[in-house]
Amino acid sequence: MNYLSVEHIARSYGERVLFTDISFGINRDQKIAFIAKNGTGKTSLLNIITGKEEPDAGQVVSRNGIHIAFLPQEPDLDPQITVEETIFASDNKTLQIIHEYEQALLTPEDQEKYQQAFEKMEAHNAWDFETQYKQMLFLFKLDNLEQKVGSLSGGQKKRLALASILLNTPDLLIMDEPTNHLDLEMIEWLEAYFARENITLFMVTHDRYFLERVCNEIIELENGQLYQYKGNYSYYLEKKEARIQAEKASVEKAKNLYSKELDWMRRQPKARTTKSKSRIDDFYKIKEKANQRRKDHRVQLEINMERLGSKIIELHNVGKSFGDKTILDKFDYTFKKGERIGIIGKNGTGKSTFLNILTGHLAPDSGKVVIGDTVKFGYYTQSGINIKPGQKVIEVIREFGDYIPLTKGRQISAAQLLERFMFDRKKQYDYVEKLSGGEQKRLYLCTVLIQNPNFLILDEPTNDLDIITLNVLESFLLDFPGCLLVVSHDRYFMDKIVDHLFVFRGEGIIEDFPGNYSDYRIYESSTPATKEEDTPAEPRKTWKKDSNSTLSYTEQKEFKKLEREIKQLERDKKEAENRFATGELEGDAIDKQSILLQEIIDAIDSKTERWFELSMKMEGDE
Repeated sequence: MNYLSVEHIARSYGERVLFTDISFGINRDQKIAFIAKNGTGKTSLLNIITGKEEPDAGQVVSRNGIHIAFLPQEPDLDPQITVEETIFASDNKTLQIIHEYEQALLTPEDQEKYQQAFEKMEAHNAWDFETQYKQMLFLFKLDNLEQKVGSLSGGQKKRLALASILLNTPDLLIMDEPTNHLDLEMIEWLEAYFARENITLFMVTHDRYFLERVCNEIIELENGQLYQYKGNYSYYLEKKEARIQAEKASVEKAKNLYSKELDWMRRQPKARTTKSKSRIDDFYKIKEKANQRRKDHRVQLEINMERLGSKIIELHNVGKSFGDKTILDKFDYTFKKGERIGIIGKNGTGKSTFLNILTGHLAPDSGKVVIGDTVKFGYYTQSGINIKPGQKVIEVIREFGDYIPLTKGRQISAAQLLERFMFDRKKQYDYVEKLSGGEQKRLYLCTVLIQNPNFLILDEPTNDLDIITLNVLESFLLDFPGCLLVVSHDRYFMDKIVDHLFVFRGEGIIEDFPGNYSDYRIYESSTPATKEEDTPAEPRKTWKKDSNSTLSYTEQKEFKKLEREIKQLERDKKEAENRFATGELEGDAIDKQSILLQEIIDAIDSKTERWFELSMKMEGDE
């Protein structure tokens, strides 16, 4: 069944032609991803499909009576209303009935109004729906229903917009970069939800694991032409490589790009389906693989960066808090040459704060950060580029440097670097203010790289970048010989370039894990070590420990007691989650159950942290 047809549309801005004579259809149960380079019209196409813009030619025809919803990159929500009012602001009939019933409860003296509202609830079976929307808001960590939208973070607003859309069960859901501003846990939930639900999707996304696991068709806009691939991301890579090889005029570089990308996809582990027989075996296998990964890469771009001395960066007992919220607690770490560290953790656990302390943009509350004399930072922040009116692309780059030195006296000029990141010679003389959002991020990235840093820090570098640019960036970073520190929610990107992770747990707890993101997910999915004989021989490091002391008799008793308590709490947590899954909870019972579940989770976290402290002491004793 056809839901929507795009028929021969065209769009131009002045002399700049984005596309002409574009046609395709969206049918029921299709999950389509739309791929194109930044600046070639992705956002314009979405705006035309959703009726926000008119095409220069052609038309968009949708089936009568279908419900179409659109999730933009930046949700347009009313900042003056609450989380719950935002849910009720939609045109969903059931939600309106629930709202009428809740209003009737506020005036119990009006029995006729209450009776009418009650009968509507019964007739439309709205009791179950009320439970459903409260459960979803709890799942999306939006349990404060009275919180004003204006006080929410970017990630919370995205989750609220998404929850509102999913509750309205649209026939066709159109999304622009749905994973932006979401943490990894939320992305994985959304990925699993879309993979299992019979929902029709049309989306723009650069998240390649999302493309791999959710989409069953990919449409690519390239050089004004549409190419359709009836499969997921691996299938797209394979068929695109074959198409490029069939086109005689294509360059060898393009062939190699998709060949390497396809090879990488085929070699990746399936993190969420792999079950390992023991955490100890997992740990050592992952550590060995992490050490081997970099040796497999063939360096193509031999960057001759400034020398990095023996002392790089040392953090000694660093602490940082904002009010009652602890970000770092006695954090110690000494960076070594060539380290490639990824930083992961839920939104709000302090990842960007950590980077700002590291680079001197923010002072710690306690402890000290010692930076070696030879360290030269390159810091890509989420704030983006500062646009100056009338400035051209090439002029922006040359403000920061003219070239990057390579070995044997070679170099990459500013113009060559721009070409490598898809700014051709003509584009280099465009005005910066005319660039798309993704193109501006790409230019900002070039300004950081042209400075030839030896310690590169990237804070969410993949947001708004197209897949081709991401491939180029990954190749550049694999050749980068200095230290690399990356915060990213792009699992594919992290898997490809980092060797180990800092896992921000919150409350000042940071774990050092020896592997990439998929390695970490495999390890986390293994059976928890709750028995003494299953205790890892080499646990992940935490920065709340005293590894030089042994267990006293009292601590030994505490250790065994903690094992029993954690095991019981895990059972309690599962039972509490199962009660949510039944859908039988209503009203106040949901709130009480939510509070109980959070108390159980907090207790597990607290006792597990203490268990790790004691286990580290046991290791010191051995």
